[in-house]
Formats: sequence, C-alpha cells, structure tokens
Amino acid sequence: MDLAVLASGYGSNLQAIIDAVQNREINGRVALVISDRKDAYALQRARDRGIETLFIDPHVHEGRDAYDTAIVEILHNRKIRLVILAGFMRLLTASFVQEFKGRIMNIHPSLLPAFPGLDGVKQALTYGVKVSGCTVHFVDEGLDTGPIILQEAVPVYDHDTEDSIHARIHRVEHRLYPRAIQLFIEGKLRLEGRRCLADEN
Repeated sequence: MDLAVLASGYGSNLQAIIDAVQNREINGRVALVISDRKDAYALQRARDRGIETLFIDPHVHEGRDAYDTAIVEILHNRKIRLVILAGFMRLLTASFVQEFKGRIMNIHPSLLPAFPGLDGVKQALTYGVKVSGCTVHFVDEGLDTGPIILQEAVPVYDHDTEDSIHARIHRVEHRLYPRAIQLFIEGKLRLEGRRCLADEN
C-alpha cells in the first residue's frame, strides 16, 4: 500500500514510520513526503531514504482551497491509499477531507478530546493534569475531532516541564502511530459512527 506523509517540521514521527517500514512493522511504502515548508527537516529525512519529496508553496496558491486541491491532485495521481499527517501545521479543507474520507490519520499529543489544537502539552501542564498521552485519530472537518483509533496515557510528574512531557509522549507516539497505520493496512479498523473499532487479535 502506498502511503503519503504531510509534514511541516522536524519529522520525528515520519522517521518512526520510515523505520517501521524498513523493519517490516508496516507492510506499506512511504511513496511521498509533502511539506508546506521548504526547509522542513522532514524533507531531508525522506531524501536520505530515497523517498520522493515535494515542497508545495502555499504562497503561490490563491487560498486554502486551491492549495489543498493541488495536493489532492498529486495524491490521486500517485494512487495514495492513506494520507498521514506528521506535524503538518495546516488545517485541511473540508473538500480535502471528503476526498480521502476515512483515509487520513493524525497524531495529537494529548488524550483527546482533552486539549485539542496547538500546544496540547502546554495546555495539559497548565491545567495541572496528572496523566497526559497521545491519540491517533482519523481526520474529519473539525480540529482534532475525528474518530479515535488508538490512545495511550503517559504520567505527568510534579517536576515535569513541557520538554520532559513532550519527550515522554514522543516515545509513545513513535510506537503507537506505526501500529495504527499497520492496523489500517491490514483492514482491521472499522468505523461505527464516531467509534473506531480496532481488531488487534
């Protein structure tokens, strides 16, 4: 199965996915990495593994709809089956989501529906939670509101900072995201309304 990853930054989750493919934990192929930032390190990670990369400049498209339409066309042309968001810092338009309904995944550094949007870890730390975590979910038209695929909790300690919680969550993300992708590839995810049922047997 051909996968595409959309990334805007450092690309640590992208690296975890690439490594999982190499280790045969994911029975698919990262066929393409797209970024909205020319200097995103995620692009270099992909190039280092011989993966096709594209920088799609938002500034040469007239608005979000035109930008997303350009990406959708590329994804269709390459017969991409699953779109994976890995730190992609743009909200997808409703038309993009509809084109790949049930075939776009995202990972968020909180136990959704708590602390959606930007700075999920900072929000959790400010609120004073004792447990945080991460969530892999399908993308819908809302902000981190799509059906939840997998979640895992991580503890929050009194001495924690944003950086220390992020580090703990990242370790879980790098294991959880590849697992969710492989469940999709194996056809083991089923949507029933808002619920995503995962057959992990």
